Amino acid sequence: MAVQQSAERNTSSNPDSKASKSKATSAAKKTTTRRKRVDPETRRMNQALNGLVGEAPAPVIDASEPGQFGRINVMDITPAEERGIYPARVEIGEPFKVTAQVFIEGRTKVGATAVVRNPRGKETLRLPMTCTNPGLDRWEVTLKCGEHSDLKPWDEGYAAVKRQLGIWTVTVEGWEDTYTSWLHDATIKVKVKDDVENALDSGAELLARWALTKDAGLSAKDRKVIEQAAETMANKELAPEDRLAAATDPAVKALHETHPLRDGLSPSQPQRFKVERPKSSFAAWYQFFPRSEGATVDPETGKIVQGNLKTSIAGLERAKAEGFDIVYLPPIFPIGVTNRKGRNNSLIAGPNDPGSPFGIGSELGGHDTVDPLLGTMDDFKALCQRAHELGLEIALDFALQCSPDHPWVKQHPNWFRHKPDGSIAFAENPPKKYQDIYPIDFNADMPGIEKEVERILNLWIEAGVTIFRIDNPHTKPVRFWQDVIASVTKKHPEILFLAEAFTRPGMMRALSYVGFTQSHCYFPWRNTKEELAEYLPITNGDDGYYQHNTFWPTTPDILTAYVRDNGIAGHCVRAVLAAMGSPSWGIYNGFELIENKQRPGFEEQIDNEKYEVKVRDWSKAEKYGVAKMLTTLNKIRREHPAALSYHNLTVLPTSDPNILAFARHTPAELTGTGQADTLIVVVNLDGHNAHQSTVHIELGELGLPTDRPLNVRDELTGREFQWGWDNYVSLAPWADVAHILSVQ
Repeated sequence: MAVQQSAERNTSSNPDSKASKSKATSAAKKTTTRRKRVDPETRRMNQALNGLVGEAPAPVIDASEPGQFGRINVMDITPAEERGIYPARVEIGEPFKVTAQVFIEGRTKVGATAVVRNPRGKETLRLPMTCTNPGLDRWEVTLKCGEHSDLKPWDEGYAAVKRQLGIWTVTVEGWEDTYTSWLHDATIKVKVKDDVENALDSGAELLARWALTKDAGLSAKDRKVIEQAAETMANKELAPEDRLAAATDPAVKALHETHPLRDGLSPSQPQRFKVERPKSSFAAWYQFFPRSEGATVDPETGKIVQGNLKTSIAGLERAKAEGFDIVYLPPIFPIGVTNRKGRNNSLIAGPNDPGSPFGIGSELGGHDTVDPLLGTMDDFKALCQRAHELGLEIALDFALQCSPDHPWVKQHPNWFRHKPDGSIAFAENPPKKYQDIYPIDFNADMPGIEKEVERILNLWIEAGVTIFRIDNPHTKPVRFWQDVIASVTKKHPEILFLAEAFTRPGMMRALSYVGFTQSHCYFPWRNTKEELAEYLPITNGDDGYYQHNTFWPTTPDILTAYVRDNGIAGHCVRAVLAAMGSPSWGIYNGFELIENKQRPGFEEQIDNEKYEVKVRDWSKAEKYGVAKMLTTLNKIRREHPAALSYHNLTVLPTSDPNILAFARHTPAELTGTGQADTLIVVVNLDGHNAHQSTVHIELGELGLPTDRPLNVRDELTGREFQWGWDNYVSLAPWADVAHILSVQ
């Protein structure tokens, strides 16, 4: 029983990660206990292996200090925390990719395993990694922290979700793949008849040791499979080819994939991930102005009667019907009178012009007051309550700026920058001037401003707000937001922040570090195939661990030439790209009514809603079909796990410059359904002409079958097709602007 005893000794010197410091005496006791429980299969294997001498396996080498290597080298894990301070951010249940360099000296083979642990240190997921670049020793795997949930903070059962939020860890375990190294050499030696007996005896000993290794997690049935293979390997009465075949039996190979022998186990330092609540990544936003929702024209006077918070219930119901889950409201505070802007941003307001809601503050109050023309604080609370009943979250715009009439101007004059003549400087970005706005000066009393802003945000949270959209946060100190968000989320950890920041990459990354969960981005200006093929992988790549880009086709400030010029088809194209190109997307109402006329010389709408009340006839939406498209897109997103992640998009090659294609894929073990989910999106970017193209798919790279045609279903139309490596498509804007194909 020399080899069997050697296998037992070697197994005890290579324990699993939970018992890496077991003493020799403990191992000996375990060995003795194991001998007393030898079953007939193991006894027969022991007899077959009697007299063989095994090789010493790679030992576990403790890494007791940061930076020390184990027996296997594990380096360059991505995503990586900057300076070990800012962990990558993912939504609970969101699939994400981890990569690492894992290698050993010489030509010995290695393997890698990724282990996910929750904030309490409990292991929740363990998956093998795949070597995707042998030349660079690069391994990768797709993981998730917890299970996806759509529960809102006020829902019953959310407490269970909340307990899962916080800092999770991922550990990459490198290990010597002794089985693969041996099999490679033994196959060659048997073929050329070189040192065959030693090669096969080594294999028999290896299998015997594998069967006894606790780390492998083998069941009794699995252990017998390996023991029988070891017995066959040691049987010198059989031909060498037959003995070797026992080690390559499909059952043994399958166990190597799922329960391998892992010698020299070397765990990395745990990599931290900040796991955030539902809707932190995967969200569908809908924006409307309460003063326009329900607005009418008085038939007697011809004047517009603006809507209010009570009539805005209709907007909530429309958002719900179209499948959105967050309703975003512009500022609802009193609007200043001094230097009030008129229609289309004119410098002089007419007697009936309501002014811009971003000119915040009047004698009626400031950021902590509901504009009386909209209603009362009780009306706002009722709106939030109705939203919650519909399963909608309310996001409120918070623009940290003041009109000249804001109470702060008198109460805190040091919060504003003064000119040498003593007057307060209004906002400007030369040559643009904003005469109705005083910007805040943070240099004189930033702690005082922070305290007041925290008070105001908490007031709106108590009223029912769960998300804040922050106007131009990049024009305020990053440290200011860091302090404010930390204070607010300490008391209300469910609160999310969206940054309306169009600025340099460094500032965008800094804002995400300090707590902005999502961000506006440059998607509206990415319209050609080349632009989108470059931009989509950026949004859905490593940047997506920090900056969660939210794709908005239009906003009250943005109406691009593409949306202006491509009509209904263009609106549908941009909706498909927004909904399927990013886990988070948003629509500014009026998009359903094809409101696409630009103000001359500007990339914004004529008769901009920021400066006037809009009266809309929503009965016309049906004839355009855009609302139906929005509803369908949100349904597809809800039903397909592949739409959830910022880390699973692949741009596909196409032969036509107007046809863009990309795929989203989530493997079976992460979908929650037990089946892989793949979506293939093909879009004709030309809103006027039909185009034909081939779409190429590297099937194996997406985890798709390579030996048979794919059955795919167009989720927009219900039509079914068969696809493969290269596929012909024809899209005409008057019929189909896109395919969204799900692999069946």
